[in-house]
Amino acid sequence: MLKIIRILFLLLIFLSSLTSLAGDQAQPAITQPIPIADLIGFDQYPTFIKTLIRDASSLSKENLTYTYGSADPKNKGMDCSGTMYYLLTSNGVKDVPRSADEMYQWVKKADTLYQVHAHDFNSSEFSELKPGDLLFWSGTYDKGNVNSITHVMLYLGQNAKHERLMFGASDGRTYQNKKMWGVSVFDFKLPSREDTAKFVGYSRIPHH
Repeated sequence: MLKIIRILFLLLIFLSSLTSLAGDQAQPAITQPIPIADLIGFDQYPTFIKTLIRDASSLSKENLTYTYGSADPKNKGMDCSGTMYYLLTSNGVKDVPRSADEMYQWVKKADTLYQVHAHDFNSSEFSELKPGDLLFWSGTYDKGNVNSITHVMLYLGQNAKHERLMFGASDGRTYQNKKMWGVSVFDFKLPSREDTAKFVGYSRIPHH
């Protein structure tokens, strides 16, 4: 009898953990669509970049939550690298890696990466930044290696207020100073010098 009670107790703990995990994954989406009409010079963007951003805009309207491990909107959510993976592969980009760190190595190998050490957009290190570039961060969560790339997004350009915007998936970054949760447009802001997270660079999409 005691053995049966113990088994039932362990089963209840297991079911409780599954419920908790499902609750975490079911966090309601808080998203905003990309304001394409507000992007300065959008009509002059290269054709491929305009198509990419229009597709990103469609995703930003689907009310997708942040779901770690997902790279498919059919799952009702995606994570940061999953969003970039889906967007790029859907637009015919070949050999796109799945993780943010692998994407960073991919663009580095393709020699399309611009590394950044500055904490200010006025730095000359940002002189080559263009809409459609991939953006990379390290240290946005503990991965055991401070040099690992942990976050990736897509640069959209500047709006009419000259605020820099980006697209991707996040579980707490802001847009217009309001926290978003999911696949959305976001403010592109640089971490402070004291922040654990570091913005490490941007890159053209290889072969485009």
